[in-house]
Amino acid sequence: MSWVLRAVLLSGILGSLASPCAAEPDASDARRLIWSDEFDYEGLPDPLKWGYAVGGHGWGNNESQFYTEARKENARVEGGRLIIEAHRETWGAQDYTSTRLISRHKGDWTYGRIVIRAKMPHGRGTWPALWLRPTNPSPFGGWPNDGEIDIMEYVGYNPGVVHGTVHCRASNWMTKNAAGASVPVLNAESAFHDYAVEWTPDKIVFSVDGMDYHAYLNKKDGWESWPFDAPFYLIMNLAIGGWWGAKQGIDETLFPQRLEVDYVRVYAPL
Repeated sequence: MSWVLRAVLLSGILGSLASPCAAEPDASDARRLIWSDEFDYEGLPDPLKWGYAVGGHGWGNNESQFYTEARKENARVEGGRLIIEAHRETWGAQDYTSTRLISRHKGDWTYGRIVIRAKMPHGRGTWPALWLRPTNPSPFGGWPNDGEIDIMEYVGYNPGVVHGTVHCRASNWMTKNAAGASVPVLNAESAFHDYAVEWTPDKIVFSVDGMDYHAYLNKKDGWESWPFDAPFYLIMNLAIGGWWGAKQGIDETLFPQRLEVDYVRVYAPL
């Protein structure tokens, strides 16, 4: 993408995302919906759609939370929304609790449009993420060879900015060349926005409220840069701390903090 086009896009996004926005555009609503959770029930997340990744071992990022399983204090549906809530409390060897929901073997897709309408927590040390990982072991090996699609990440010490990123063998954060971009969403902590990817055999396009801000292209040069022709599942989590999330420390006075999700919708590929 040229710098001119990027400047135009960012200018438009800055103007439109500084105030509350409409839901997912009509173009997506008209497409065939193949999987969704509208959170139109009460209690724990639907076990037919969501499982849990559990533990407090740092998750490869030196994170400070323990992810619990089926604990309403950390994950529940109320008032038509999913609440993923982090608390400052000792659990295992960690000082915080939270939840990492996964759709693995309950919602797995190769290509399509994935839309998550969400509102971010706030403050130093919070690190919510909406992202995709491969369902099955990859012939290329584990991370980063098998690929990762970060639909949205948000670090609380840098408010009003969201990030969309692709990781693979050729481009990842360990080698400091992850293929990503950032975009201003000035009221991300006070309003809901649609965070989405359009994933095809040729590219992965990141958008907020229907406005594209980053595209990762399949250069047809091998699995090292494109391991994305396999089923992936969705992860939604609220991490605390970590190499990135705690870059400026953790404000211990913030808690509890919430990642709120209004809906998750997956549309068939074009």
